[in-house]
Amino acid sequence: MPGPDRPRQIPLALAHEPALGRDDLVVTQANAAAVSVIDRWPDWPSAAIVLAGPAGSGKSHLAAIWREWSEARSLRPDELGRAADAPVAGPLLIDGIGEAPFDEAALFHLINAVRESGTHLLLTSRRFPLAWGVRLPDLVSRLKAVTTVEVHEPDDALLEGVIAKLFADRQVEVEPHVVSYLARRIERSVARAIDIVDRLDRAALEEKSRITRTLAGRIVSALDEGQGALPFS
Repeated sequence: MPGPDRPRQIPLALAHEPALGRDDLVVTQANAAAVSVIDRWPDWPSAAIVLAGPAGSGKSHLAAIWREWSEARSLRPDELGRAADAPVAGPLLIDGIGEAPFDEAALFHLINAVRESGTHLLLTSRRFPLAWGVRLPDLVSRLKAVTTVEVHEPDDALLEGVIAKLFADRQVEVEPHVVSYLARRIERSVARAIDIVDRLDRAALEEKSRITRTLAGRIVSALDEGQGALPFS
């Protein structure tokens, strides 16, 4: 740590948005099935696909890749009512459905419209469709017919790959044993990986030091003690 005569460097608040292209995607057993489905588009087994998995598993990254490829229009779950009244002119993405009540009739009509127009609908959720608490029988029937692909919690290989890629994007060299340590110690979440890389990069700039195992341990311990909130959902 800097001594009393060594001034701290205050790092500039530069934005480092994680790259979300297909080439930036780390693929392991945790997400291989979901990646395969995205790569197969438009040769999908059904008009509607649900990517279901825990927070931080990378669903939104996969959705962003598909949205770019397909030029899909994005909808929030609370926009379903208005969207159901508009003609479906191309692929649609609904990211983060199933966490709060939504217009069930609107989703039913939207799935029908997607099927009739020969296009596709991608939905992401932390829950499987039959756990959304849907009460409309017609929608329950439709959801049973969609293809649901599970995105698993990140494994060590995925987290190590993501962390290494994030550091490389910042042109920061970090020893492999530090990357492995971080993958074992942090919350099993892509969002947490993004967060910890940002914190370590800033700490290293402030202290004018390399990112070492000691620095990584100090930052991770601070997070474990609740000294920093996760800025990603």
